[in-house]
Amino acid sequence: MAINESIVSRRARYPAGPVRRLRLFGQWLVRAPWLIVTFFLLLGVIASLAITVWPHQVPWGVYTFLVVAAGLFLEPRLLIVVFVGLFLAMTTVGVVVGEAKTATLGAELVTVLTMMLMLWLSHARAEAGVVGVGGESMLVDMRDRLRAQGELPTLPTPWGAEVALESAYGDGFAGDFVVASRSTDGRVLEVALVDVSGKGREAGARSLLLSGALGGLLGEMSEGGFLQSANNHLLRLRWSEGFATAVHVAIDLETGEFTIGYAGHPAAAQYAAGSGRWRMLAGGRGPLLGVIEGAQFPRESGLIRRGDALVLYSDGVIEARDKALTDGIDRMLGRAESFIRTGFEGLAQRLCDQAAAGLGDDRAVVTIWRA
Repeated sequence: MAINESIVSRRARYPAGPVRRLRLFGQWLVRAPWLIVTFFLLLGVIASLAITVWPHQVPWGVYTFLVVAAGLFLEPRLLIVVFVGLFLAMTTVGVVVGEAKTATLGAELVTVLTMMLMLWLSHARAEAGVVGVGGESMLVDMRDRLRAQGELPTLPTPWGAEVALESAYGDGFAGDFVVASRSTDGRVLEVALVDVSGKGREAGARSLLLSGALGGLLGEMSEGGFLQSANNHLLRLRWSEGFATAVHVAIDLETGEFTIGYAGHPAAAQYAAGSGRWRMLAGGRGPLLGVIEGAQFPRESGLIRRGDALVLYSDGVIEARDKALTDGIDRMLGRAESFIRTGFEGLAQRLCDQAAAGLGDDRAVVTIWRA
């Protein structure tokens, strides 16, 4: 229910604009392919008449525009029909206007090369099972669903939580994702931060598939059984690169007690208001998810008091090619130390923005605090 509400709220915050309406119009056109073919052939006739009447005012580039536009909406078989019609029209016009229109041969060559490019792109989309602008719409929907699943549930006072996700080089998809759930009685908050092998778009499809499965497991399994179930799920998938790291925390929102478990993931950090210092949680280290059958994932217990905070993060926040891992951890804690002087709000995004890996890796940070 929380995921559905998140999607609705996202759509409410971002109402349909001109781009969305244009995308919907494109989807409608794809359902009437022969209407599109007729439309572009008619435009080719109009362009031909215009060039014949005004040879010095109307450029050959109008055919190139029609070639590109048709390639956005048609599958390869129908696209060839349009391209043959446009090429015949262009050749006929070139013969009719003669010397009144210069660079005829060059324009025809450029148009043919553009046709070949658009045919290749159309064929690539057809192999993926999408036609026209439907592919982009599907990817946008997948990206929004993945982000919506990572939204944290509303927490009671005095609790607060934030999540920040950034993909490598600003790609729309990332190998890091977050799933969260709050128990039906509202007492227990569970959060899992998962880092799928790979980064950016190459890991996006696996993230989407895995986030849905793990989101279903969260809250349905016992605290100690979540990582085991996630491990069994990845083993059943038999991915060629089917491993992932994860950290899973379950917090009692009434007492502040929590348990945390790791699957090949960096240790979480906890801020203690009493001492004013950050410390890394030790705990047992479980193996990677999807590698060892029957693996065990030890858990550590702790307590979040008033003023305390817990930070979960992915390896992109602390890893750098030219630095040791301990240096990355010290760097993150130093940044966190300076940021919390104004409170914990915004800390997750700031740690993501100043990650050791920079823009070259996926980054994810979850902060949970008790005011």
